[in-house]
Amino acid sequence: MTISQAESHKHLIRTKVWSQLRKVALPDSRFHHDYSSFIADFEGSSAATDLLVSLPAYKNADLLFIAPDNCIQALRYRALKDGKTVLVTTYGIRRGFWILDPNEIHESKWEMASMLDGMERIGRHIALAEITKLPMDIGLMVTGTGAINYKGLRFGKGHGFFDLEWAILYTIGKVNKKTKTIAVVHECQVLDEELRGEVWDTGCDFVVTNKKIIEVEDASKPNCGILWDKLEEGMLEDIEPLRELRSMKK
Repeated sequence: MTISQAESHKHLIRTKVWSQLRKVALPDSRFHHDYSSFIADFEGSSAATDLLVSLPAYKNADLLFIAPDNCIQALRYRALKDGKTVLVTTYGIRRGFWILDPNEIHESKWEMASMLDGMERIGRHIALAEITKLPMDIGLMVTGTGAINYKGLRFGKGHGFFDLEWAILYTIGKVNKKTKTIAVVHECQVLDEELRGEVWDTGCDFVVTNKKIIEVEDASKPNCGILWDKLEEGMLEDIEPLRELRSMKK
């Protein structure tokens, strides 16, 4: 299967899942039900959060990356309440990484800081050079996704932002192939579909739904860093950390 055929296959899968997701998804204030533009929150996401925080991978992590997805806003808030430091990116990674440190933010502002509309006002922008100097590595990366199979391969919105976030953090040495990854989804987003992963696809060690935890054996993790020639057109110009990373490499 060629790359174009594989992407067409993924698109068909996403479309099928989105028709089911619409029954349980919560609309976004900006994107409504356009699931190609955002990862939706859904009925039962609080139950998924409760399941996730029971995992040793969560309990043992002091520094977490939690993607800027609607379905894991409550997890960002929960992590701050649990005394954990959270890294998050802005939408599309365009304005880079932000750090939410419960030791720097008053607890009355934790919930607002966990929201995309609040994190840039309350959290702190952090450059890659500073991330490299943080005293701990990232213990866990969590994302939402459009759909996922039982091998932990994601069928996302099609832009590859989580793969890119992994690649950036891998390149600067803050994650490695042992770093645990988790996808949070509704039951209707878990599929039996086969998918051949690309070299840059970041598999998930756990899939956490509103009903259960699925543990994936030998989830694939890329070790290639940024594949500069594979970036979508305009990404280098639009995404601040990519420009910083290129400067660091020079």
